[in-house]
Amino acid sequence: QVQLVESGGGLVQAGGSLRLSCAASGSIFRISAMGWYRQAPGKQRELVASITSAGSITNYADSGKGRFTISRDNAKNTVYLQMNSLKPEDTAVYYCNVAPPFASDAWGQGTLVTVSS
Repeated sequence: QVQLVESGGGLVQAGGSLRLSCAASGSIFRISAMGWYRQAPGKQRELVASITSAGSITNYADSGKGRFTISRDNAKNTVYLQMNSLKPEDTAVYYCNVAPPFASDAWGQGTLVTVSS
């Protein structure tokens, strides 16, 4: 099982940038496709980006296309999410986990991103 610790969130003005990090432990990290998810207040958790185990293929939800970039460093067991041109609607708690359909039930604490207008 993968254990996950997210960091890098904060308060930023609209148009600003943040880089989220997810430190993972567990032997299956390097063979797992990983994803960044987010949950806004009153909404369901949604997948915003995913990356294959080797980092060769990435996918994005429409909400993040052209603004978000997911990457990973398998030597450091870390997944990143670079977020540019942030919008107030990006405000949410961001989580990382194994990409669907194999996401673990053991979610980390997440990292809060707040975008002010």
